[in-house]
This record gives sequence, C-alpha cells and structure tokens, in this order.
Amino acid sequence: MATLGDELLRIVNQLRGPCLCSDSLDLPQLVVVGSQSAGKSSVLENIVGRDFLPRGSGIVTRRPLVLQLINVEEDTSEPDPHAAYRNPTQARRSEWAEFHHIPSRKFTDFGDVKREIESETSRVAGSNKGINRQPINLKIYSPHVLNLTLVDLPGLTKVPIGDQPADIEKQTRTLISEYIAKPNSIILAVSPANVDIVNSEALKLARHVDPLGRRTIGILTKVDLMDHGTNALDILSGRVYPLKLGFIGVVNRSQQDIQGNRPMEEALQAEAEFFRHHPAYRNIATRCGTQFLAKTLNQTLMVHIRERLPDIKARLNTLMGQTQQELASYGDMHFSGKEHRGSMILQLMTRFATSFISSIDGTSTEISTKELSGGARIYYIFNSVFGSALESIDPTSNLSALDIRTAIRNSTGPRPSLFVPEMAFDLLVKPQIKLLELPSQRCVELVYEELIKICHTCGSTELSRFPRLQAKLIEVVSDLLRERLGPASSYVESLISIQRAYINTNHPNFLGAAAAMSHVVGAKQERERKRLVQEERDRREKKRLKELGANGTETPEDEEDAAHERGEVSYSRKPAVKGSRSGSPAVRENGTGSIVAAMNGGRSNSPGRFNSQASGTARESFLTYFFGKDGQSQPPGGAGAPSSLPRHVSQGAEPTFSQSVRRGEDKLAHRPARSSSVIREEESPQAAPFGFGSSFGENVEPALTDREAMETELIRALISSYFNIVRESIADQIPKAVMHLLVNHCKDVVQNRLVSELYKEALFEELLYEDDNVKREREKCEKLLQTYREAAKIIGEVL
Repeated sequence: MATLGDELLRIVNQLRGPCLCSDSLDLPQLVVVGSQSAGKSSVLENIVGRDFLPRGSGIVTRRPLVLQLINVEEDTSEPDPHAAYRNPTQARRSEWAEFHHIPSRKFTDFGDVKREIESETSRVAGSNKGINRQPINLKIYSPHVLNLTLVDLPGLTKVPIGDQPADIEKQTRTLISEYIAKPNSIILAVSPANVDIVNSEALKLARHVDPLGRRTIGILTKVDLMDHGTNALDILSGRVYPLKLGFIGVVNRSQQDIQGNRPMEEALQAEAEFFRHHPAYRNIATRCGTQFLAKTLNQTLMVHIRERLPDIKARLNTLMGQTQQELASYGDMHFSGKEHRGSMILQLMTRFATSFISSIDGTSTEISTKELSGGARIYYIFNSVFGSALESIDPTSNLSALDIRTAIRNSTGPRPSLFVPEMAFDLLVKPQIKLLELPSQRCVELVYEELIKICHTCGSTELSRFPRLQAKLIEVVSDLLRERLGPASSYVESLISIQRAYINTNHPNFLGAAAAMSHVVGAKQERERKRLVQEERDRREKKRLKELGANGTETPEDEEDAAHERGEVSYSRKPAVKGSRSGSPAVRENGTGSIVAAMNGGRSNSPGRFNSQASGTARESFLTYFFGKDGQSQPPGGAGAPSSLPRHVSQGAEPTFSQSVRRGEDKLAHRPARSSSVIREEESPQAAPFGFGSSFGENVEPALTDREAMETELIRALISSYFNIVRESIADQIPKAVMHLLVNHCKDVVQNRLVSELYKEALFEELLYEDDNVKREREKCEKLLQTYREAAKIIGEVL
C-alpha cells in the first residue's frame, strides 16, 4: 500500500511541473501559511534536513516556493566522513536539488541553493521587498525525505517597511487566499506558541476557507520559548481550537544555532529530547516533533490524494481530450514523400475554400456573436447602407427654379412653346439619374472590402502551422476579388448609363403631364385659398381693432381696410417684385391674378368662383391653363379695363425679340453715359443669361412669371416621379449585379483558382514550411498528453 501511495505521489509531483501546465489540474499539495517570523522556513528546513532557505530581517520569502521532496535510494558508495564538518551545507552524494528554471544543473551544495533562491527572487520581484505571484519550483532528491509537495508562501505582515508597497498586506493576503482556497490544498497553519492562539493570523485565514477545519493542520513552533509555568498542552490536545487533523508541536533551531552552523542532526536530536523529558509533553512526545510532522504530512497527503482520486481522474480525462484536440489542430509533423505533401496541400486548400464559402453563406461553425460578418454583413450593406444612401438623395435639391427655367428656354430655341417641352425634362432628369452612380459604386466597394475581410479570417489552427501557405492562399483569393472588382464596377456604371440612355415616359408608374399638372394646379389653388382666407382674417382683425380704438381717427391701415370694403385694392402699397420689368404687360397691368383669371375662363376671381374651379378635373385644369376655357382671358377690372388679345398666355407674358431690343435701346438712351467696359460687361452672356428681353443692359436676375413658376413646378414634379422609378430599379438591380458578378462568381471559382495557382510540385516544400513556434507547441502537447496518460493509467489501477 505504501508503495502504491509513493507511486501516486511521484505521479502527482510529475504532473505538478510548470512545463506541464499545473494550473490546469488542481493537484493535492501542502500550503504553508503563517505570520512573518513565525518559523515557517525553519519547519521546512527541519523536514528536509538541510539549511537551504534565505533568512534575514523583514520579509524574506517574496515569491511562492513550490518545494517537491522526492525520496531516492541512498548512494552505497563510500561517503566522506569529514564533509559535514568542513561544510555543513554540503550534501551527501545521493542528495541534490534542481530548479525548473535551470533544468540542466544539479545543486549538491545547499548554500548555492539558498543563493539561487535569493537571486531568482530579486530578478522577478525586484529589490524593494515587494512580492510576486510567479512561483519558484525547486525539487530536492534525498533518501532521507518523504515524498511531499509543500508550497512556502510569503509571511503575513501588517506594516510596510522601507520601500515596500503601501498595500503589501493586501497583496500578501490575496496571494495566500488563492492557494488555500483550492479544495485540494491542505493548509499548514504555522503559529508561534509564545503568542496567544486567538491572535493567530494563519488560523484566521484558514478558517475563512475551511470553516469546519477538515483540511487544516495546526503547527505550533517555539514551544521551548514559552514562559515558565505555561505550556501548549491544551492546544496540542485539541481542547482550545479543534481541528480534524489536529495540532503538532515542533522546536526549531535558535538564531544562535543557525549562526553557529549547528548540524541539523543535532538539532533534531535535541528537539526529540525536549519533548521526551518535558513534564507537560512527555506523555504526547511521540506525537510531537519534526519527524512525526513529516510522517503525518506524508500520510495525510496520500490519504487526501486517495480521496480526491475520482475527481482527479475525471479532470485528467477532460484534460486528455482537450490536449488531444489541440494536438490534432497542429497536425502531423511528419510527411511521407511528395505525394503526401500534395494531398495535404489539396486538403488545406479545400478547407480554406470551404471556410470562405460557408462564411458568405452563413453556414460556418465559427459564427461571431459580437458583430455582423460574412454574408450577414453583405446583406446589411445592400439593405441598410446602400438603401439608406439612395433614399437620402433628393431628386431636385440641386436644381433651382432659375436652372429649370433656363433649361426650358434653351430647349425651345427662338420659338415660344405651347406646352412644357419634353426636351427640357430629358435635359434635366439625366444628370439627376447620374447622382445614383456614386452610392452604387460605393456599394460595390463595401462588398469587396467585406470579402477581403472574410478571406483574412478563414485561417484555421492547422493552417497557421504553415504561414507561407496561408499567405499564398490569401494572396490568390485577394487577386481573384480584385480581378472581379473591375467588371462589377463597369456593369454598375453601365446600368446607370442605360437608365440615362432612354427616358421611358410611358412607364406605368410615371406620373404623366396631366396628373402632374393637376397636382401642381391643386397645390397652387390651395395656397391661394389659404392666402385669401388669411387676408380676410387680417382684415377683420384690423377692423375689430379699429372699432376698439379710442380716438376714432383713421390710420393708413384703416384707409386700406376701407378700400378693401369698396373693392378698390391698391397695388401701389405692395412692394415691387425684383426684376418685374421682365414680366409681360398683362401681368404688369392686371396684377398677378390675371393668370388665375385666365385659367377660370375670364371670370371674376372671387373666393366662391375660385373654390368652384378647384373641383375641376386634371384634364380641364391642364387645358384651361394653356388655352383658356372660352378662348380668351379678361382682366378683373371689368369692361373698362383694356382687354387682352385672344392668344396664348405666354404671348402676353413674354415680349417679342423686337420689343426686347427696343426696350433695351430705350433704357440705354435714357441712362447716363458709361464707359465701354461697363457696357461690354453688361452685354456679356454672363450678365444676361436669359436672353435679350429679360436682362439686356442690366445685371439683375428677373423674377419668374406665373406661367414660368407653374412650368417649373410641373418639371420638378415630373423629375421627382421619374427619378423615384429609376431609384427603385437601381436599388433592385445593383445588389443582384454585385452578387452575380462578384460574390457568386468568386464562390464558384475560388477552389479551381487555388489549385491552378498553388498546386505545383516546385512550391510544395516552400508552402509546407512550418513555423518554429508551432513545432514547440506540438512537442509540448505531446509531452503533456503522454504524462496525462501515464497518470491516468496509475490512477486507474488504484480505482
């Protein structure tokens, strides 16, 4: 049974090595906890039988020391009888120590072990007496030790000394709690016997993580230094502070013994004599001392391992599965000939292409839950990014009323138009359709960028073994995407050009001239109605205020109200419209209401008549606007007013070419003489962009007539209607074109492109160059897996 227990301890010690990922497996161990100067180091040295731990004032142990004691057979060669007296730290031939950070060196002089611990502590933890959680791993091989694993932790301290950190107490408590909180740890709570047990910091920490005391062993040091007449018999008997594993008393070497290099054998003999002859402890002498402590710890650790074996076995099975999976991800490091290399390259190419396609289709096993990626990102580009960009375009925001009027005049040439010219509509709508090209091209670029991103994220752990092959795969797919970007962009440009090439005004969803005219006239009539209603409200309000006035004198506003009541509306009080001289005589003489009167067939523009006309059909409104209902329009001034000729409204609103020239000459004749440079500037095309009649000889932009305003609104409505049709078509066609020419094409040919570009025997050796870091990780996994298997085999024999 003891042999089997020793074998278990040996396997546990082997698993505990830092290179074997000890943090993954919570192995049973003995954790030494105590206050500073409580005697922890002396206890460990007594168990080992060698003086190997640093000593001094203040905090000395500043890093966890994982001490593994391994029992070996004693060397049968002739020992040197005088070696211990010449150098007490000199080990016997069968005793040596090894550090994990120096695996190739054996320390036979334990004085060198002490100096190496001090050097390694200062290297990592610094020289300011601070602590560090990175452990030092030390193995001691000796025939005089029992198989144990102990962890020596920094001592608890209260007040920072020197240049120690201000929170040194908090750091120490946190570090100790991390070790003793593990269920597989046995706590060695070291407390000095000459201090009241109720003040023990070690027992306080142990009770916090082990309230029932099931895995805590109490160790009383300095039993020989208690005051005369006092003893620790009640504590050692478990009557003061009960612990399931009990208390054990020890006597350490004094400071004088340490400075005088007293041999460890003499110190242990003196300890045994003390307990054997002390009147209070002689009855329990066999249950006190360092030798009894070492045996108890060995047995307790073996029992604890046996109790935890089922959990350790389950954990080992889990770790073996994880390690096996990790090792499989690195792949086989041996290749059997060129044929095997070729098949491996084909296999990696296929996996890369499959990962690329599955990422686009959304069938990948590694789907991100943090952000959109792959095909979902492409869908988001089509519907949210591209769709929002198209919807944000205002079809007529960059067209002013003067731009539309200029296009109408330029499309008619020297002749006045009877209707709104279709050429003007074509001339204006094509540049607006061109506005759809920029967001369409941006949509193609965004999809291309997303495909490039997918390409870079398709690498697996197995593929990362071969960085050159992975780089080549990404390069080939990137070249394929870049190659398809040109045709996709050209086709998108062609789609916009196709829409601009033929303006289909016969589209069933197109608004049409009649419907557009009805909409424009209806909107104009509604605005006119609201204006008349508001004027009536204002007049009544002024009349009410007038009646409430105290002086009874009429103000100019009152005179205007009286004129309203008599029907004599004065237009002289209204501000003149800028550039009104370019308007037609009919408009200047009859006012702005003449156009509305013409649409009403020469009737009076009363509110009742206006509302009656507003209920007409779109066709009647359109014909009335251009021809008049009775073929002529009469001014609202009555029979005494000068009647207009029965001609088209535009003929009364627009001067002829001779009239325009004559007016320009009259203005020049009555204007003071100017320099020729000024005249040339006024006659330049930039100064008169709308023709001779409207701005010849002056630099002022003429205002729109009622007919021109109506035509402008009509053109604007037609442009918006047709633009919306084209926008809807583009929103549907661009995603289809991108998917066909870019996305689906790359999915279909990516496998063939990779094979044709990279499956060449001359490239096999270069592509299958393996990264050195991957090699080391694979070897580490293989070694770890082998250790796990051996441990599982031994544990299986026990269970």
